[in-house]
Formats: sequence, structure tokens, C-alpha cells
Amino acid sequence: MTEEYAARVNGETVPKERVDTFLAQGPTTPPRGAGRVDMRLRREGATSHNGPAAERRHSAALAAERQRRRWATQVVLVDELARRTCAKRGLPAPPEMSSSLTPTVPEADVADLGSIVAAALAHSPAARALLAALEGEQLLPEEAVREYYDLNRDRFLTPEALRRGVDPFDDAAGPADLLPYEHAREGIVRELQQALGRRAFFDWLDRARTGVEYAPGHEHPGDPSHADHEHRH
Repeated sequence: MTEEYAARVNGETVPKERVDTFLAQGPTTPPRGAGRVDMRLRREGATSHNGPAAERRHSAALAAERQRRRWATQVVLVDELARRTCAKRGLPAPPEMSSSLTPTVPEADVADLGSIVAAALAHSPAARALLAALEGEQLLPEEAVREYYDLNRDRFLTPEALRRGVDPFDDAAGPADLLPYEHAREGIVRELQQALGRRAFFDWLDRARTGVEYAPGHEHPGDPSHADHEHRH
């Protein structure tokens, strides 16, 4: 029965209980998207009983709660898919997902990752393990690393050059104004591997989701087939 599961992955069920547990122990609203209505209700004053206005607020609150459940379903689903993929790859079995873990994703990264993936990486050891494996698989030719250094010289100015206002792309900028390539290389490789790893993670997630069937009320928050949908990440 649909009441017993939130989604099916290639016919195997993901119990609603996992979504309920995440909602009970996790953040009261997603970082972005489904929690937007809640903030608006607080600004308007959700305790007002002004006839139609109160009814609209009540309706909006119910829609926000439904979207919050859909959002949580997606976070749990990423954990489930990552757990299965880690097993297929022969990676060590990761600990269970915990919504009480302190988020490990920097706030600035949420906009790039989207709230669903950011929350999954914060709370799912399996998602983090898979992302780490994908990052480690990214092979960078030395030419690509050097090209990044040459095209982004403004990122490698020395503190003294910054104080003097040196233009890194001007002919007057000399080698002494820049952090040597040998010193910058490790950080560049790490940054590029992270970017490529995240791209690979999203590609994997798109493929993994193709075998997913959602129970009513657990669809993706941005699915236009339900009336509450809003396309935000």
C-alpha cells in the first residue's frame, strides 16, 4: 500500500518511517525552497483569524508542510541511492544516515549544490563517501592545472601585491607578485577535483533517480504534476 512507503527504487520500497524520522530529528525547514512559505507566514502573522486571509495562511501552511515532506523524501532517497551505489562499488559500508549530525556543508556551497544535495551530504555518510570516491577518480592533466593558474592569476597575488593594487594581467606584474605555481598547484588540483567530482555526483544522481517511483505526497518538490510545486533547489 502507498501508505507504507515513500518511494520505490527499482521495485524495492523506501519506508515512510525513514522520512518521518528525518523530519522529527532534522531541520524544521529545508535551507531553501520548501521553507519559504513558513517565513512568509511568520511575517504576516499566522495567528490572525481575519476570515479569508486566515484561510489563505492556513492553506499556505499546509502546502509548506507537504513540500517539506517531499523535500525530506528526496534527502532520504539520495542516502538510499548512495548506500546502494557504495555497496556496488565495494566501498566500506557507511554508517546510517543521521539527521542529528552537525551539517558539514559550508553555507556558501548550498546555492551551488541545492538544498536537497547539501542536506544529503550533511547528514548521509553514504553520500559523502560516494562523493569522495568520485572526486578521487577525477584525473587532471598537468596542462589543465597550469591553464587554470595562468587564467586566474588574480587569485594568486601575494599579500604585498594586493596591498600595492597590482593588476595581475598587466605586463608590469612580475613573478614576485604571484604565488609560485609549485606552491599553488596542490590547491588548484583539490579545487578542480572537487568541482569535477560534484559534476559526476549530479550525473550519477540523475541516472540513479530514473528507477524511482514516488508514493503520492512524496513527489519531488519541483514536480509540476502536483499543485504545491515550486522549482527551487
